[in-house]
Amino acid sequence: MSNLFTRIFTWWQGQTLNTQLFTWRKGEKVGEDAEGNIYYRNADDSKRWVIFNGEAEASRVNPDWHGWLHRTWNEPPTERPLPHKSWEKPHVPNLTGTAAAYAPAGSIRNADPAPRSDYEAWTPE
Repeated sequence: MSNLFTRIFTWWQGQTLNTQLFTWRKGEKVGEDAEGNIYYRNADDSKRWVIFNGEAEASRVNPDWHGWLHRTWNEPPTERPLPHKSWEKPHVPNLTGTAAAYAPAGSIRNADPAPRSDYEAWTPE
């Protein structure tokens, strides 16, 4: 019973029951990305959506699919892959708030904080 309640009312752990029914009735699968997120559109292409594999976090959508979802281009990356440069790094989601988030030298989160030799405290005269 708890699982059914969670499926009906929560969206952050995947799709809700209503989204699953809508996708089943009206959705046409367009493709899937490396993270396992599945992309859909309806028959007349007036709606486009993604079903996340795991946590629903918008930064997990890579730039190729983001452009398709927001109609920057009409063809999905499965039909017309975008050209990539050799210097481009692979897409990573936003890591803010996680243990893998960036912590600069001197940060209290950094295990080995660097000495602050460039800082000189001000004292009033």
